[in-house]
Order: sequence, then C-alpha cells, then structure tokens
Amino acid sequence: MKKLTLVFCVLTLGSSVAIAANGDATAGKTKSALCAACHGPDGNSNVNPIWPKLAGQHENYLVKQLQDFKSKARDEQTMGPMAAPLTEQDVLNLAAYFSSQTAKTTPVESDLAKQGERIYRGGNKDDKVPACVACHGIDGNGNPMANYPTIGGQNSGYVAKQLNDYKTNVRKPEGAAAVMIDVAKKMSADDMKSVAAYIQNMQ
Repeated sequence: MKKLTLVFCVLTLGSSVAIAANGDATAGKTKSALCAACHGPDGNSNVNPIWPKLAGQHENYLVKQLQDFKSKARDEQTMGPMAAPLTEQDVLNLAAYFSSQTAKTTPVESDLAKQGERIYRGGNKDDKVPACVACHGIDGNGNPMANYPTIGGQNSGYVAKQLNDYKTNVRKPEGAAAVMIDVAKKMSADDMKSVAAYIQNMQ
C-alpha cells in the first residue's frame, strides 16, 4: 500500500502547476456578499450539505475553480452563471478573501467515519484505491504548490457528491486533478460516503 500511495503521489505531482494569485482580500470581502447566501459570509457554508465551505481553502485553488466555472471548463448550473460576470481581478479578490478566513468544522460521530479513516489513511488494496493522505495530507490540508485542495472539515455531502461526479464523468478535470476520475471509479458508494464522513470529522 505504501508503494501504491507513493507512485500515485509522484505521478500527480509531476503534472501539477500552481497559479500565482495576487488578490485584495478587502475588496474580495465586499464582492463576497453575492456568495454569502450559499457559502456563508465567512465561507463556512452550513445551509446545505452539498454546498462547499470556502474558508481557509488555498488561494490558488479557489482562483482555478472560479476560472473554470467562468470558462465552463467545470460545468456547473449554479456556479457557471455566478462566475460569468466576474472580472479576473474579482476572481483574485474573492480567492484572497475566502482563503484568509478561518475554517470552522462541524464533526459528527459515525461508524461510517471510522471506515472512512481506514480508506483515507491506507487506501483499499483490494480495489487499488490509493490512500487520500498521499495528496491531501494527514490533516486534509492538501498541497498548495501542487494545487491539491484543503478538504479537512469539508461538508460530507459536498465531498460525496464530488466523488460521485468524478466517477460518473459529470466532473471532468484536466491536469493533475484528472487522477480523481480514476480514483473515484474504483470506489463504491459506501466508500465515498465513509470517506466523506471522515473528512468532515477532520479538525
């Protein structure tokens, strides 16, 4: 399993490129009023479990996602129209603001989370699912240089939905993120739910 984890990480790191972000967090806070209804005023979404928390996310990752929503490289019915009118500076400013906020976790106790921890830390050798820890880290903090997102404490509903979207080709990222398609296709629905539960429990 260590070999599987190492190979997976090396392959993805080799094709990763970070984006240089240079935004104004103060201007981003003003602009974020449009985002607050779904993501919360400080980026800690708690209205709908399938909406992601943005607080504390890597700035470069937020920039990339907003750019992808805007260009429809990441096609999403709600975020596409929201991102369309944003200028490039708006994108940078919003990313600067949300990345500067403190993430608040809402852990829940569940047996699913215990199973999810085993997969997150050790993978599933039977199905050749690599350990999530290889790229997202022991605490779910990701890797900003490789543009791997922070996922620790993220809403479980959102995590499970993204994994399923990768599996069903609803979400089709390019570059380093494309490895998530292969990973998700090897995961069962129960695997996804359990890993998502563990991720939400991270603090």
